[in-house]
Amino acid sequence: MNKAIPLIDVSPLSGDDREATARTAGLIGSAAEEFGFFQIIGHGVPHDLVERMWRETAEFFAQPRVVKHTVSRTQESPRGYYDRELTKNARDLKEVFDYAGVPRPELPEDHPDNRAAVDGYNRWPAALPDFRTTMLEYFASCERLGLEILGALSLNLGLARDALFGQFVPKHTSFVRLNYYPLTDPLNAAEAAEATDLGDMALHHHTDAGALTILLQDDVGGLQVLVDGDWIDVKPTAGAFVINVGDMMQVWSNDRYEANLHRVRPTKGRARYSIPCFFNPSYETDYAPLNADSGNPPRYRAINWGEFRQARADGDYSDFGKEIQIADFRIL
Repeated sequence: MNKAIPLIDVSPLSGDDREATARTAGLIGSAAEEFGFFQIIGHGVPHDLVERMWRETAEFFAQPRVVKHTVSRTQESPRGYYDRELTKNARDLKEVFDYAGVPRPELPEDHPDNRAAVDGYNRWPAALPDFRTTMLEYFASCERLGLEILGALSLNLGLARDALFGQFVPKHTSFVRLNYYPLTDPLNAAEAAEATDLGDMALHHHTDAGALTILLQDDVGGLQVLVDGDWIDVKPTAGAFVINVGDMMQVWSNDRYEANLHRVRPTKGRARYSIPCFFNPSYETDYAPLNADSGNPPRYRAINWGEFRQARADGDYSDFGKEIQIADFRIL
């Protein structure tokens, strides 16, 4: 198969040239329609910040397990470390650390005003003094970039650039995940015997639940997306981010944009790291097709993001049965 995920220079999105912005939005929209994935350069995220993210990520996962478990997530508050993540009710060969921005940094992070219904509050590793600062700086960069991409996708649908911004500003439920794909099971034999069995993938096939994912991947490779029945590699590109549309964007676009299945193959000889930011709106958001009319009837009924996210989070944490999908809300 000769198809390749498009690489797009998105620097015009941060400029004042309307024609260049429209052209770039068209490229982004076409990629979202054909692949659901694209890579971007010209994103404005500083190289130094990216390097610090990689360094802090590697240092975190290199800590002893007993130390990492001091910041473990729970079913009630799923920010922090976890080594038993499930996808499609199978255990992935990876370790993760999740965190989000701090809406009111003048308050303690476990203050009720900084807690969300699903996400709980951040847990920071005590042994890494620069970790929190770097992570929050990176989160802010992803917020900016997420709005730029969201605006471009809206323009391509014939909407105003800021048509969806009200669902994300002033509050949203985005979070960043640090992924570590080791070469062997992170659980010992006794723990593995009590946990859900490992599947055959480092990360099993799935679509992302929210609006957009902004992914920083290392040079190991292994990410694949299903396009026209074939798994194609999303080859690492120096200095680029990988963007994919999620289930929510598929609903908003009434299936014009497709949230394609993707997975991560097990690696051999070298561990893999990646850092996705899941760009999601407020929990109060009810989303449904935006561009539906008599000639393009809505294919989904309205979905509440808070309820959908809670159900998906429960399925990721443990095997609670069928994983919720947007197909459960399909009309046509």
